[in-house]
Amino acid sequence: MPPAKKEVRPSSRGGRARTPAFVKNQRGVKNWKEVSAWLEWRGIEDIECITPDQAGVARGKMMPSKKFTSNTSLALPSAVFMTTISGGYPEDGNGFHYPEDDGDLKLMPDLSTLTVVPWEEDPTAAVICDLVHQDGRSVEFTPRNVLKRVVAAYDKLGLKPVVAPEIEFYLVRKNPDPDYPLTPPVGRSGRAIGGGAGYSIAGVNEFDELIDDIYHFSESQGLEIDTLIHEEGAGQLEINLRHGDPIELADQVFMFKRTIREAALKHEIYATFMAKPIQGQPGSAMHIHQSIIDKKTGQNIFSAADGSETDDFFHFIGGMQKHVPNALVMFAPYVNSYRRLTQAASAPVNN
Repeated sequence: MPPAKKEVRPSSRGGRARTPAFVKNQRGVKNWKEVSAWLEWRGIEDIECITPDQAGVARGKMMPSKKFTSNTSLALPSAVFMTTISGGYPEDGNGFHYPEDDGDLKLMPDLSTLTVVPWEEDPTAAVICDLVHQDGRSVEFTPRNVLKRVVAAYDKLGLKPVVAPEIEFYLVRKNPDPDYPLTPPVGRSGRAIGGGAGYSIAGVNEFDELIDDIYHFSESQGLEIDTLIHEEGAGQLEINLRHGDPIELADQVFMFKRTIREAALKHEIYATFMAKPIQGQPGSAMHIHQSIIDKKTGQNIFSAADGSETDDFFHFIGGMQKHVPNALVMFAPYVNSYRRLTQAASAPVNN
């Protein structure tokens, strides 16, 4: 059990010292001084310093909170960002070569992302880190830094992008042997979950306790769920997040995936975000609703005053049609991705 939060101490004037508001923040603080108070108020013992790799896997280091607050320099080998989803490495050649020194990349904690790790038994916190070279330059190829450059490019044009992700995933039975196919889990009814349950409340109710844990874990991390539904697949769910800043929402998706997997494990099942995890069932994806705001006027540049589409809206669609095929290496990086990208599968194959 986590230790009880510290009581407010009497002040030197005989009154009660006021607890700083920031220590109650579910997500994020402003500086290292606030970090120390935030951790102490919660009795945090361990810190996970994490960053998403190219596959969205959390990489990083764990340490005692006292070591973290001493502002210790942290680093990861650059080879971590060259691994495949299965832990392998690409072969040299075809324009790809490993750096001879495999130099270290410095982890720079983004204190605005500090949050508790609610599924850990010992009081634990996590913070998302950016990566920089030893000379302080941002690492060019890490996902978070790439997104920051994109947002900065919009900012130079006086524009602000807004996104709202929808995350689809399957709940499946545990299968310790990955050579065997994934199968739908058993719900609270005691029956294996079947397909064709799109928007079924009964389908959601099959996993009430697990979903409650997702809600509780999310709330304690300051992650905002908009809605949750049962999708068409057997044991397939979708969670929608509230719209907002792309970097903030990317961080939330990164944390949500960890949260959902951990909640599922608590109930002895797995959660998978594979594109096509079960043969004969619908695939999963992440839909990203997008709009662009003019920073001067605050107006959505895709919509005219009468609600009709603007030229900017059509140019945006045209740009995606032109450039998205070249981005499939990021959007669909695995063999399994193309089991979903087929006709009559509710997948974007019109290009």
